[in-house]
Formats: sequence, C-alpha cells, structure tokens
Amino acid sequence: MKTSEYLCGNRYPGRLIAAGVTPSGKLVYAYAIMGRSQNSRNRVFRLKGEELYTEPYDVGKVQDPSLIIYPAILKAGNTTIVTNGDQTLDIRQALLSGKSAESALEARTYEPDAPNYTPRISLVVGKDDFEFSILRRREDGSCDRSYWKLPKKAGVIYMIHTYDGDGNPLPAFSGSPKVLESEDSYAPVLWKSLDQENRISLYVREGDDIRLYNAREEENEN
Repeated sequence: MKTSEYLCGNRYPGRLIAAGVTPSGKLVYAYAIMGRSQNSRNRVFRLKGEELYTEPYDVGKVQDPSLIIYPAILKAGNTTIVTNGDQTLDIRQALLSGKSAESALEARTYEPDAPNYTPRISLVVGKDDFEFSILRRREDGSCDRSYWKLPKKAGVIYMIHTYDGDGNPLPAFSGSPKVLESEDSYAPVLWKSLDQENRISLYVREGDDIRLYNAREEENEN
C-alpha cells in the first residue's frame, strides 16, 4: 500500500513520523504535524542547521507552548532523532551518554493533554535500522511502552502517527508501525496525502535533499 492510499480518508492522523529507503536507495525520513485548535495551527517548522524546531507563526497568539513548541529533530553524533515532543532532548542526552533511547523514555509517559492523552512517538535513525517507539495510555491510566527495531529495505517505508483519526476525544494510534511502499520524490507525495484542512507543517529529508512545507506561510502566498 502506498502512503496516499493509507492516509486517504484519515482527516486527522495528528503528528506523524515516517522513515525508510526509496526505491532508488536513498534514506528518507519525515515528520508532519496537524492541528485543529487555534493554538495548534499557529505553528511553523524552522531549520537550524540540520535540526528542526516547531515555532509559533504569530508569537502574540500563543496560548500554551508546553506541548506544541519543541525540538522535533536533533542530532546525536551521526544519529538522527525524530519525536513529537521534548523527549527528543532526553533521547539525545541518553545516546550521547552511551545509553539507549529506550532508557531515556523510562521516565516519560503519554502527554498530559486530557481527554486525548496524546501518545509520545519517537524515532532513532540508526546505521542499519530504525528504532520506533510509542508511549500510549491504557484504560487504567498506566503507560503502554512499545518499541520496534525495523530493518532498512529499499522500497519500504514505516509510518507511525498519534491518532487513528478524528474524534472527541481523539483515538490513539493502534498497533505497530505501518509498512508501506516507499516512493522517490516522497515530500510532495506525503504533503498531498495529508488532509488539506488540518495539515500544518511537513519536513522530509530524502538523501541530502530537505523539503519544508508550512501551511500558514502558503496561505499568505496565495
């Protein structure tokens, strides 16, 4: 199944991480955010060197920055870390100290944004594989911690996201990372696959090429 087929009809996958290898052999990884509230929609992606940060589009309209402003992609030596929150900092510190990403997440749980309790999703791009993790809330309030090491294979991309779709409360992503067909020139494919009304920003790195999309800035260009 291709990305466009998988995301078709899902108005709100929330925050999304994808990683894989294109058919032509290029490493690709991506991070996307979506938003329903004014606070969530008031964001853009900004690159600082090879690292990616979420920032307010209009500083004067920020209501609560605690769960929406964070470093989304950081480097730890030659390793890349992608997450949907400030656990990126914890994972980087652990890796630089010779520890695992899993150990860094032991003190973390899902986000405290009742009633959604958004899962924390993370990716470590290793030399030979991808390490995905999801911290989800169980019905009793405890934290379900799921970890996967997935091989790099040409033509295969893996994807996780925070929600299975729209709703009140939002239904948490279920199951394991989805295995999809990878495609060359992946950035425009993924951007077009995200619901146009709810998409906010997208980062895609394919080989040495980096593409950024910010819906708020596109709105002002039109």
